[in-house]
Amino acid sequence: MRENNWGLLSFLTTGILGLFLNLNLSAQPVPIPVPAPGANPAAPAQKPKLLPPPKPGEKRGPDTPNIILIVADDLGWGDLGSYGQQLIKTPYLDQLAAEGMRFTQFYAGAPLGNASRCALLTGKHTGHSYIRGNRPASLRTVDTVIPMYLQGNAQYETIALGKWNLGSKGTPGEPFKKGFRHWLGFVDQTHANNHYPTYVWRYEPGIKGINSWNGDVQIHANSKGQRNAYSTDLLTKAALNAIRIYQPQWYKNYSPFFLYLSYTAPHANNQLAQKAGNGMEVPTDFPYSGEKWPRPERNKAAMITRLDTAVGQIMAKLKEYKLDEDTLILFTSDNGPHQEGGNNPAFFRSAGPFKGIKGHLYEGGLRVPMIARWTGNIKPNTVSEEPFAHWDVLPTLLSAARVSKPREIDGISFLPTLLGREQFKKHDFLYWEMHEYGSQQAARKGDWKVIRPAPGKALELYNLKRDPTESQNVASLNPEVVADFENFLRTARTRSVLWPITQPKETARR
Repeated sequence: MRENNWGLLSFLTTGILGLFLNLNLSAQPVPIPVPAPGANPAAPAQKPKLLPPPKPGEKRGPDTPNIILIVADDLGWGDLGSYGQQLIKTPYLDQLAAEGMRFTQFYAGAPLGNASRCALLTGKHTGHSYIRGNRPASLRTVDTVIPMYLQGNAQYETIALGKWNLGSKGTPGEPFKKGFRHWLGFVDQTHANNHYPTYVWRYEPGIKGINSWNGDVQIHANSKGQRNAYSTDLLTKAALNAIRIYQPQWYKNYSPFFLYLSYTAPHANNQLAQKAGNGMEVPTDFPYSGEKWPRPERNKAAMITRLDTAVGQIMAKLKEYKLDEDTLILFTSDNGPHQEGGNNPAFFRSAGPFKGIKGHLYEGGLRVPMIARWTGNIKPNTVSEEPFAHWDVLPTLLSAARVSKPREIDGISFLPTLLGREQFKKHDFLYWEMHEYGSQQAARKGDWKVIRPAPGKALELYNLKRDPTESQNVASLNPEVVADFENFLRTARTRSVLWPITQPKETARR
């Protein structure tokens, strides 16, 4: 891929210096140049600088779409207005759903973040992926993830921002060893949980090694106990810079970009919660300051609305550069809602009507929002009820980018569904496992779902169509269905040294 020297230098100066040294964040969410949802869009106040147009007959845009994959952290299925939320305001994500497709039966890769993110980026469920739990681990050299396929002939510029958790410094799983040419984010889970970080980990390849960077960038606005630069706002500013710099341009042969934007909201700061009792960290509880809710709930709602505002900024930037029709946006969450930081997920019905939360294999821990928009290609205001999962994202994005899908994955492309075509290829089974409280397994086939709460325990069986809340275990009434699942589970996983099947410890606590 051709190097864009001025774009790279601009990203270094604006992306680092502008982001951290000259950032002046207000207490309330940064105003965004987006009309109210449903209103007619106004012309941007300042148009981007235009370069000389291509000659007649030359192409004027990318052959394949830019891709923006946005992942929230511990956002529940029921936390968005488009999914039934009544109290938390999410107008821009609701607008995104109205302009695209909303999935009602989309599943996380796992009920906990690290394993879920591994499934999302590798296209493998937790029976085959390398990282199957939440303790620190690194992807191996042999593990391939989405941006590694998008480089080469596809010529995508690849950027990762935010939470990674698939390899810390010095490991084979560092983001820039996994196909991301540009990286800004957090070293590990503890680092990511602090919403006022004092530094971020930054990687930039430079131009033939000149001006390259791999190390920490200090955030002086948060030094010495100051709390002036909020992580959601920092990541959003970096994302807006990335879109500006790496948008397809004629002098770059209209090469598209892939932006993986992994926010840390609304995850709790559990260290802060241990000290203060409230780990829902946010600059202000606006616009919920007047609500007579417990403070952690006001803060959680404010975190989600601020995240929604951030997505609105990204939507506005795409419109400003006339990239709507050239950009596929996917928005999802890594798992179900948490019960951390003083927050009670039942307060807002964050899991929707479902049983369970983060860390559970019931629907509330696994079912997550998924919204897709690709203007001119995805029919607006459409809903898909077909079951898909995070490991389907990789083949879907590769299909959109016209890149051959690898064989050694579990995912299937749902691009036909996005484009309004018949989805011929569907899952026979979906599979999950987790190991935080002893090993547990779950699988779904059609409307049936099973959960094995511990090794050697009988399967619980639920009919999700009749019983979406998983309140009636009907295993004893359907022995043939149980037997079918038992046969599947015998071969659903490969052996894992790091995450073997184990019995729960008596002292294990959720």
